[in-house]
Amino acid sequence: MATCEHAAAAGGQTAPMRFEENSLSEVKRVIAVLSGKGGVGKSLVTGSLAVELARGGAKVGILDADITGPSIPRMFGMGGRHAHGLGNLLLPEISASGIKVMSSNLLLQNETDPVLWRGPVIAGAIKQFWSDTSWGPLDYLLVDMPPGTGDVALTVFQSLPVDGIVVVTSPQDLVSMIVAKAVNMADKMSVPVLGVVENMSYVQCPDCGRAIEIFGESKLDEVAAGYGLKVLDRLPIDPALAAACDAGTLETELASGTLPLALAACRAVEAHEVEAPGEAPAADAE
Repeated sequence: MATCEHAAAAGGQTAPMRFEENSLSEVKRVIAVLSGKGGVGKSLVTGSLAVELARGGAKVGILDADITGPSIPRMFGMGGRHAHGLGNLLLPEISASGIKVMSSNLLLQNETDPVLWRGPVIAGAIKQFWSDTSWGPLDYLLVDMPPGTGDVALTVFQSLPVDGIVVVTSPQDLVSMIVAKAVNMADKMSVPVLGVVENMSYVQCPDCGRAIEIFGESKLDEVAAGYGLKVLDRLPIDPALAAACDAGTLETELASGTLPLALAACRAVEAHEVEAPGEAPAADAE
């Protein structure tokens, strides 16, 4: 598999390569969902945004860039399913509501098999998921990023036409570090941050409905203001939603109106012009 050049990160002087889009893909917007650490619910936010965008009539796909820890297929009831080919291209699996998904779990014989790949091979997988996958016409391709800001994140931001980033965090002392890492990477890659979503923000009392901040008072407003970012939405800890993700029923169990501000931020992203196969991106392309 071909791999992306990471010359910029290694101190080289040549520009990174942009992965080409194939003739059977027409992706209008690419939005990455990123966090500075793991365990904050990035995949939940990605899946929820995809479901809500699709409910609004958009054509949506998810590129699961969390190669070694994919969870998107399970959330969409794709356990045990496998991607198929069309000539030299891969075909994404399609969920019950029409959301297209490409993930390493769809290429493994068993979804519990470990992915023991080194960095260059993982970068090659990202290339396959973009250049060698027939996405068809999509209004939005959401990229579920792996934790942190390492090699895969660098590959995605250097090689895919990412139009915006949604940062996911949690209401703990690490929020400043999480946001700082994501913002610094976005700044270096010249990709705009659409805003921040706080997951596990509170628990809603089943008796009185009061929001209980079990991790203490959130520091997100202060941190976001320090970086000039919008606070989009706050998601509660919801055992029923977690169970739906495990059961693969997120599409039917997700409450309507989830993540309204993040949804609006995604919808506000302008569609970029689809490049012809082999066409070099414009000098000012994001």
